[in-house]
Amino acid sequence: MERLRMMLSVLALILAACFALSCGSSQSQNQLQSLTLSPAMADAQSYPDGQVPFTATGYYSNPTHTVTPQPANWVACQQGTPTNEASVSNTGVAHCASGATGTYSINAWDISNAPGIYSCPGNTACGGGCTIQATAQLTCP
Repeated sequence: MERLRMMLSVLALILAACFALSCGSSQSQNQLQSLTLSPAMADAQSYPDGQVPFTATGYYSNPTHTVTPQPANWVACQQGTPTNEASVSNTGVAHCASGATGTYSINAWDISNAPGIYSCPGNTACGGGCTIQATAQLTCP
């Protein structure tokens, strides 16, 4: 009976070690590597009510793993700073403010809030300082 108990304990330790190792390796193989936005360029006049739906796609370190839509943070920028002349919702739908003209950047970045890794305020995203981000263009009439 003692021998059975010892064998079960050893088996439990082996299973726990295998589980821990597999979790760590799958995590590293599935880390977000890059984002793209679609459409890359959009004219608000070409969309109903000027509402342009941008979609983020996440590409992970495992090449067969992509996510569309990839959850993301969003900000509208002009010349490297956040702007009120164009805005984008937390789901990626952008529109131009009344009277806005010109081209604006729509920036998206990883939504995770891991401190020091992917977290990024909107003013940093406008300047291209986020770890993993993507940019598209919105033209306002």
